[in-house]
Amino acid sequence: MSKYILFLKDISMKDVPLVGGKTASLGEMYSHLKEEEVPIPDGFAITAQAYREFLDFNKLNARIEAILKTINSKKVVDLNIKSKKIREIISSGSMPDVLAEEILEAYRKLSKSSNTSNLDVAVRSSATAEDLPNASFAGQQESYLNIKGEKDLLIAVKNCFASLYTSRAISYRIDKGFKSTTVYLSVVVQKMIRSDKGGSGIIFTLDTETGFKDSVVLNAVWGLGEMAVQGQVIGDEYEIFKPTFLQGFSSIITHKLGSKNQKMIYNPKTPGDTIKIKTTLEEQRKFVLQDEEVLKLVEWALKIEKHYSQLKNTWQPMDIEWAKDGLTGELYIVQARPETVHSQKDYSVIRDYIMEKPGELIVKGAAVGSAIAEGAARIISSPKQIGLFKEGEILVTTMTDPDWEPIMKIAKAIITDEGGRTSHAAIVSRELGIPCIVGTANASKKIKTGQKITVDCSSGGEGFVWKGKTKWQIKEYKISQTKKLPLKLTLNIGNPSEAFEYSFLKNDGVGLAREEFIISSNIKIHPLALINYSTLPSKSLKAQIDNLTIGYSKKTDFYVDKLAEGIAKIGAAFYPKTVILRFSDFKTNEYASLIGGSLFEPKEENPMLGWRGASRYYDPKFQPAFELELQALKKARDEMGLTNIYAMIPFCRTLEEAKKVLAIMEKYHLKPNQKDFKIYVMAEIPSNFILAEEFLKIFDGFSIGSNDLTQLTLGLDRDNGSLAKIGDERNEAVISLITKIIQIARRKKKYIGICGQAPSDYPEFARLLKNLKIDSLSLNPDSLIKVAADLSKNK
Repeated sequence: MSKYILFLKDISMKDVPLVGGKTASLGEMYSHLKEEEVPIPDGFAITAQAYREFLDFNKLNARIEAILKTINSKKVVDLNIKSKKIREIISSGSMPDVLAEEILEAYRKLSKSSNTSNLDVAVRSSATAEDLPNASFAGQQESYLNIKGEKDLLIAVKNCFASLYTSRAISYRIDKGFKSTTVYLSVVVQKMIRSDKGGSGIIFTLDTETGFKDSVVLNAVWGLGEMAVQGQVIGDEYEIFKPTFLQGFSSIITHKLGSKNQKMIYNPKTPGDTIKIKTTLEEQRKFVLQDEEVLKLVEWALKIEKHYSQLKNTWQPMDIEWAKDGLTGELYIVQARPETVHSQKDYSVIRDYIMEKPGELIVKGAAVGSAIAEGAARIISSPKQIGLFKEGEILVTTMTDPDWEPIMKIAKAIITDEGGRTSHAAIVSRELGIPCIVGTANASKKIKTGQKITVDCSSGGEGFVWKGKTKWQIKEYKISQTKKLPLKLTLNIGNPSEAFEYSFLKNDGVGLAREEFIISSNIKIHPLALINYSTLPSKSLKAQIDNLTIGYSKKTDFYVDKLAEGIAKIGAAFYPKTVILRFSDFKTNEYASLIGGSLFEPKEENPMLGWRGASRYYDPKFQPAFELELQALKKARDEMGLTNIYAMIPFCRTLEEAKKVLAIMEKYHLKPNQKDFKIYVMAEIPSNFILAEEFLKIFDGFSIGSNDLTQLTLGLDRDNGSLAKIGDERNEAVISLITKIIQIARRKKKYIGICGQAPSDYPEFARLLKNLKIDSLSLNPDSLIKVAADLSKNK
């Protein structure tokens, strides 16, 4: 066996000291997962011993160490100058004849196995301290793509050797406590996949924002993978739910079409070089992958995760790169490394950032993390200016890459014009634990250096930059075991983006999953505007809808898909615990505010008591829209396998209404009193309480809506602030009704829970319900631990 060359088939994870983490991982997969039909392009490694002998041959060690001793990583300009000097002396070194010949012989052998004389290869650096459990060296060294021919290969290898001393790599090693002269470099030479004519991307086998372990996040861009790895464009994003995927379901719970406005391809004029070009409008409006391809990549990703977890004897989430050859249509895994941010995170405490009073909006983009930070902005347009940056400022720029890391680590927050959730800025921000907003389009133009701003990532998927200082707070939840209670404590959830984070709270599922946020924020369009799209009177309205429904020729499919995905994300977060989905309960004024809504909604003097809830569902004017909700629920349950999602009917005034709604649901094979599906009704109108026994004959149980119950029992409008002092759920009449309905439900052995605000606000109310032996309290996430602790104390 050569001390300079190892082919992938002869490499495993035990060879990290020889070939570095990146190459050891490729060899591990190539030699162990090929039989599992995970395709890895063949290649060979130039070992760290070759690198050491190259330095010895050129007598470079003492010269490098002398320069390193003078470096202060905090002084960015000095760091850059000295880093460049080290790289120059390495690149100017001569390759020993014996080493050069072994490299070229391996290249010829690899070319022959591919039936060509000068194979296109990727030449990538792999540091020997790479991808350790508490540090990811990804992106610190260089890669050279589309290298062809013996001369260019040797040049690329020397350039990889030199890239061990990029300024970002030196700074990163100092931060992580590695002495640079104890870290060596290996180079992997691998068959090039023609993703320049196809696509590429990244897969994480956990949710990158929260660390939720049952999710796979897949990102896809057109062209070469560097655009995905560096996150230089907003790619397509998919989330896949592992447990039901492994049961054979098509469990893609999120599809997000990325802008993908650029791609990287080989430079046709300069062999071995790459260029960025604009994508066509067709490429921007089309997903890179078909769903079948997404699922195939996820299958391979989970095989890789399983293999590495078995090696470590504990769960090991993975960060994986994939590529699609545009000439053959074949998919490949081209790299895999341990995920090193969320797998190290302590989840015993959850910090919840709450924005109480935002300021004037400057820009918005995609949120990374869930924190809030405020401070002075500093606009940096080029790495040459990073010496101007001061610790504690908020970095605002077009896009970052690893050269920016010396200042990113002293930034309070980061805002970029470009990039997506897998961009360099996003990855580093997660590792640093600071808020980041990417893809704002124009933050660097709208924000001024020195301007006081607030970076707000507290709302889930979307991040906001507010002018000046705002009012916000942090709540901490300690995830500790409480005494076993005689009732279930479930959650009220509306925003799917928050579901994974809240799943870490000790809970018994979701007692109220609202559709309203999904419709207003993820869909934004009135369902009847989509149903009646062809007859809409306004061209501008149609254009607005077209812009939101790109890729959908049948507009109602957009509504079903996006609603199903929102429902599914909540269902997945708490699987296999029960999630009770309440169908839409917008009032007419709220529905009218959706795009196209004013065309279909009447004006009502008191929408709170108007056309809402069940009365809509069987009305011929709205029934087609309700059926879209049923299709979405069916998709989440039947196609994605989330059979833990049950249904609930809101604001059902009469038994006749109940029967009409259930008849419509039965057309979709959604019936009450099933083994794995239940239909509940909200108990929030006095008629529900007066006729409780009759309602329980046709439903599986009640969830008490104490807010509406209070207003209807006391005859007040809960939107009227001057009556707020009267509208208290602790009123004797309200408590009397609740007491009776709990007794009836228990006698009938039917489910009885509450999802109104009262138990979240009033500890004594929660204690009363526990004493009445209610089955479940559904609480706001910020109240769950407080209520659990109080009920444990007061047994």
